[in-house]
Amino acid sequence: MTNNIYIYIMKTKIYFISTVLMLFMLSVSTYAQNDKTITLIKNAKIFDGVNEKLIDGDLLIENNLIKQVGGSIKAPKGAEVIDAENKTIIPGLIDVHWHMALAELPMTFILSGDAYEVGIRSTLASPKTLMRGFTSVRDMGGNVFSLKKLIDQGLVVGPRILPSGPMISQTGGHFDYRLPNEIPDQLGNMTYWGEVGMTAIADGVSEVRKRTREAFMLGASQIKIAGGGGVASSYDPIDVRQYSLEEMEAIVDVANSYNSYVGAHIFTDDAVQTAVKAGIKSIEHGMLMGRETLQMMKEHDVWLSTQPILNDEDADKFPNPESNRKFVEVTKGTDNVYQLAKEIGVNMAFGTDLFMGAENAAKQGKLLAKLTRWFTPYEALKIATSENARMMELSGQRHPYKEGPLGVIKEGAYADLIIVDGNPLENLNLVADPENNFKVIMKDGKVYKNTLK
Repeated sequence: MTNNIYIYIMKTKIYFISTVLMLFMLSVSTYAQNDKTITLIKNAKIFDGVNEKLIDGDLLIENNLIKQVGGSIKAPKGAEVIDAENKTIIPGLIDVHWHMALAELPMTFILSGDAYEVGIRSTLASPKTLMRGFTSVRDMGGNVFSLKKLIDQGLVVGPRILPSGPMISQTGGHFDYRLPNEIPDQLGNMTYWGEVGMTAIADGVSEVRKRTREAFMLGASQIKIAGGGGVASSYDPIDVRQYSLEEMEAIVDVANSYNSYVGAHIFTDDAVQTAVKAGIKSIEHGMLMGRETLQMMKEHDVWLSTQPILNDEDADKFPNPESNRKFVEVTKGTDNVYQLAKEIGVNMAFGTDLFMGAENAAKQGKLLAKLTRWFTPYEALKIATSENARMMELSGQRHPYKEGPLGVIKEGAYADLIIVDGNPLENLNLVADPENNFKVIMKDGKVYKNTLK
């Protein structure tokens, strides 16, 4: 009797588990069959991210990739059709010097904030970045690994993120935000911002190797270091070179072993030349460089990731006078470095490095429009799309988005695009007002904004 009851219970369990598995497989199968999405955008003028001449035609998107670009494409069965009304389609914009964790944080936050507030503010800032048309960003410092994961999973709205992770700095360097009364360091102690993965203070070859490996362990696509003095930091003069050649070489060696690269925050000739010798592939800022250094960068195929930051109506205002003085000093070189770099033919990328609050972060498109001070609208838009995407490919195997190319509109590319009311290749100021001028914003084949009638 007991055995019969046992057998009956076991059969019941097996039947129950089998039924659940069958229903699960059926639901997965049904979901997979219904998950295929097709979008046809008709009657558009298409900027492919590379060529100045616009393409008149249609765009067929299947799931998250562009399937076909051409004229008079027939709408497949079940396709969502969007009439572009002869407006201009451009690739989704890319910002290669963005700080998602810092974009809307006030400067005083460094002294009084915590990691929970970083997470909340960055999550709130994330959809705003996408709604400005920036479908991809290279995040140049801060703990945004969880935010990236949740965006990729569709739980949070935001751009694609190529994270650098903790900003690595020497003691007293640009990312050392300790106060004077916290010095000298006690052996083994780590700062709060170090503990939560925002920054990493490291000195000597052994320690910089360790911190670089930790960043990759966390999921960094590339590494960001401070190779020279900064503006926002209080205790490091602009002219100071930070990290020795040997320390930089150690960081680069680890990045090379991960088939990736290092970007360095630097302004001056001496520091940049040391970085180039060490094998660093991206100079962030660099406003105070001269011709010889830029020529050296050209010869070593090093990218200049600078920003159109000027001492104008959009100038940053810092809480301490020394930072304001350094800001004026640095921005005096902006015109010169753009002109020389363009003349010499250095690889150039576009980023904004906006932070200190939502009002500043909202100027992302306005800074892109300022590139017309040195470039034609076509040249500027190409930099902010296909050229920025080409730079991000330096991440090699650590690049998280390998299914298709970014920054272009062509068959097989990611379906990241914007429908603009007007032609930004004629008037780049259109990107400065995305709320009114960006009618459709699509990322990964999904429409996040559509105000076309």
